Amino acid sequence: MASIKDVAAEAGVSVATVSRVLNDHPSVSARARTRVLAAVEALGYRPNAVARSLRTDQTRTLGLVISDVLNPYFTELARAVEEEARALGYSVVIGNADERPDLQDHHVRTLLDRRIDGLLVSPTDGGSPLMLEAARAGTPMVFVDRWIPGVDVPVVRADGRAAVRDLVAHLHGLGHRRLAIIAGPAATTTGRERVEAFGEALGAYGLALPDAYIGRGDFQAESGRRVTEGFLDLPEPPEVVFAADNLMALGALDAIRARGLRVPDDVALAAFDDIRWFVHTDPPVTAIAQPTGELGRAAVRALVDRIEGRPGESVTLPARLVVRRSCGAPGPAQSPVRRSTT
Repeated sequence: MASIKDVAAEAGVSVATVSRVLNDHPSVSARARTRVLAAVEALGYRPNAVARSLRTDQTRTLGLVISDVLNPYFTELARAVEEEARALGYSVVIGNADERPDLQDHHVRTLLDRRIDGLLVSPTDGGSPLMLEAARAGTPMVFVDRWIPGVDVPVVRADGRAAVRDLVAHLHGLGHRRLAIIAGPAATTTGRERVEAFGEALGAYGLALPDAYIGRGDFQAESGRRVTEGFLDLPEPPEVVFAADNLMALGALDAIRARGLRVPDDVALAAFDDIRWFVHTDPPVTAIAQPTGELGRAAVRALVDRIEGRPGESVTLPARLVVRRSCGAPGPAQSPVRRSTT
């Protein structure tokens, strides 16, 4: 990727002159402007993606790139972000990556072009050179829910390991021994972390997690349906299907019902990420609930700290297990998941 120094060398001018041209400064001669713009075109330089984020003026606007706007978890996260930003005097522009790295980078580039003051991202994978470049260039940035190892920016996330241990303890206490997981993409930190936590929790009870009981999904309902169909076709199907996000859990539920099977009598079902819909299914779904509202608000506060020259800190909040009836235990009456008001 060409740098501003490459453009300056190609045009035979100083870096300061290139910067003035890119920012439409009137002091640049028409001849120098023409040479710089020709060099930009020849080198394929994209000045607005990162360079224009380095500025002293503010637009009081934050960018938020979420993984999937149709996922209720991210919908609630976006709402909390918008509410907290508004309370602090900022507006929010949202981009939906739809779990696609190319679309994610498109939104990141577009938001930086619009001169946002800072960027919140839930990365779709760990290999975006654009976000690494933006972070190194000094763009105020915070990762929320997911993160990219090696990119030195604050991370605001929930730690679900204790809740996963609680889930496995609950399932073991009900007599379940064959437990399978619909995992998220291995390219995401949450996709890897939830499988690792599940395997470790099973190991504490002397239970194995064979490869046949690990199905890779993509955090979309269709993948949950596909993986669950594969589990049900095994010579020894699992007794429990644990979906690593809510949409894959809904797909799993569809697959179970399509076979004429019943939850939890034939197959138990649990999910990571609680949503309001889970109390209305029959039976209600046992789930691990993240403090979504608190995460969104904490991410905004960390980002505004960085924008305003204060050190933004990483924040890790605990997730919790919500027991309902989908794994075989009659849980207490459950009300819809509420946003925290703290």
